[in-house]
Amino acid sequence: MAGDRKAALVRITGKVQGVCFRVWTRDEAERLGLAGWVRNETDGSVTALIAGPDTAVATMLGRFWKGPPGASVADVAIEDASTVEAPAGFRITR
Repeated sequence: MAGDRKAALVRITGKVQGVCFRVWTRDEAERLGLAGWVRNETDGSVTALIAGPDTAVATMLGRFWKGPPGASVADVAIEDASTVEAPAGFRITR
């Protein structure tokens, strides 16, 4: 059902670049069956679009607070997004 799907645009700040955050995000998202993308931003943050089942999105949002080994997450800002914006699969973008 459409109501069981959710999408979120997420901005993660802190020590999140240079610690394989994008690869970790892709791997975690694929494990959870999420679609979307992740990219580094010029200000040192990481932005991700995640879409999929409500429970999987909620799980990933919680995991963003920890991140991969070496990361130190200061904030996870979440905006609702349209599931239509998510590509098939999950990819790392520039």
